[in-house]
Amino acid sequence: MPPDTPGLHHVTGLVGDAQTAVDFYAGVLGLRLATQTVNFEDILQHHLYFGDAVGTPGTVLTHFPDPHADPGRVGKPQVASVAFVVPADSLEYWRDRLVDHDVAVEGPLERFEERVLRFEDPDGTRLELVAGPPDAPDPSGVEPWTDGPVPDDAAVRALHGVSTLSVNPYATAGTLETLGFEYETELDDRARYRAAGDRATVVDVLDRDAEFGREGPGTLHHVAVRVGSEGELHEWRELFDDRGHDVSRVKDRHFFHSLYVREPGGVLFELATESDGVAASGPEGGPGESLHLPDWFERDRDLIESQLPELTVPEATARADDTADTVDTDSDR
Repeated sequence: MPPDTPGLHHVTGLVGDAQTAVDFYAGVLGLRLATQTVNFEDILQHHLYFGDAVGTPGTVLTHFPDPHADPGRVGKPQVASVAFVVPADSLEYWRDRLVDHDVAVEGPLERFEERVLRFEDPDGTRLELVAGPPDAPDPSGVEPWTDGPVPDDAAVRALHGVSTLSVNPYATAGTLETLGFEYETELDDRARYRAAGDRATVVDVLDRDAEFGREGPGTLHHVAVRVGSEGELHEWRELFDDRGHDVSRVKDRHFFHSLYVREPGGVLFELATESDGVAASGPEGGPGESLHLPDWFERDRDLIESQLPELTVPEATARADDTADTVDTDSDR
């Protein structure tokens, strides 16, 4: 049996316009555009990595922009939402910041002794900011990106976790336990599983009625968990294959190696190797400022760049903290 995963590696979703995504995730949420590269399965499509300064596994949300795709629909079997960790006393700042950027916000709500803000990105992707109790230690284990537009004491620390909508919650729970997550608690139709690492450790399994999802902008494509080495990936592949799961071969993703498994509950998981970070420099500038291509695509750079929009990272425009207190109870997401 391969070693347990310590937690999430990254989460990947689909958006419409690439620049709109950069403006929102870098300009509003204050994440760093750690890397802009291409979809390795479709080199004429951007793949954008947002995270901390170096794109540490456990901090990263990636997006495939497709301005021509029909809007997606969140449903089964999908990752329904992704949550980020923020400092305990920063939710009021974040609520005001999001409202100032014309983002509809729900909360703060209370869930499992945590306070949660819910909102959506411009394509409707469901996002959350989660803060633990005031005396809780910083759970992320990483330093935030501090050169963005958000003050250091409010900046996003890392991924907190994801919520999944499965066609078979018991099967999805079994997959999580196989990967090393342990059941922690449940409330209403939400069961929480947690990995033993220092960041990005939560997967909630939702057991509720929902229509079937449709892949497209506004939906999350898969959630990736961390594994220690390429050798462990091959062990995981053999294990899932022996159990009859739909599992891919081990793939070279340039920044890491990975494989994909569609577990019996229908949720797509990726297993990805640890690295020092996925930030990459292009021919000019720092991480994310230009298009980064692996060596095997460099000969096609002129073609690729001619087909992709040039992206601009918003300049930092920090603002002061504001405070407000509104606590409500969890509702239906």
